[in-house]
Amino acid sequence: MPLRVPQAPAPALRSVLTALSSPTAVREARPPALLAAQGPATPELPLPVHVLDRVTAEGVAATRLAGWRFHIRCGDRAVAAAETRLTPDGWAFSHFFEGPYVASTERALRQAESVAQSYQPRLLSVPELYMLTLWLHGDCAADAASGHPAATDLLVPLAPAPPGIAAHRPHRVAELLPVLTDRVTPTRLLGSPA
Repeated sequence: MPLRVPQAPAPALRSVLTALSSPTAVREARPPALLAAQGPATPELPLPVHVLDRVTAEGVAATRLAGWRFHIRCGDRAVAAAETRLTPDGWAFSHFFEGPYVASTERALRQAESVAQSYQPRLLSVPELYMLTLWLHGDCAADAASGHPAATDLLVPLAPAPPGIAAHRPHRVAELLPVLTDRVTPTRLLGSPA
């Protein structure tokens, strides 16, 4: 079944288009892959980027929307990505980047296309583990800017994944969330007060 890619907020897309069309609109230098790209660069595959802030005592993941990520395609491949963030004035361009997560995200999306169930793709970041996952949300009609991972949603760790967690292997949230929680929660030292 095809993935139901959510529609990004129009101001987020406009900010990326402006950054692509005007070298003076961006403070930072463009990544080398984007500078070397031949032909027009177009933003595609808008994915909301959620951050895992904590896991409640009931095992519910508390997440928040941090931005929207667009793959920048030149010809037949993604050469970079652009990220936007929400500011007090609305959606604004944040930065361009390249690296392993661009190709890894595309690979995970191709894998997800072959799954029988339809999903809404999102990204879920776990900053404490320097980890990014493709979050396949089972409610395709849900508002992509809100919500929490359901126990039956799938998380696909992107490469590079933390040691001991296989990249590109789908996990149900109910299976992977406890592993992530154990790794994020600091272990108390022996003899330390409770």
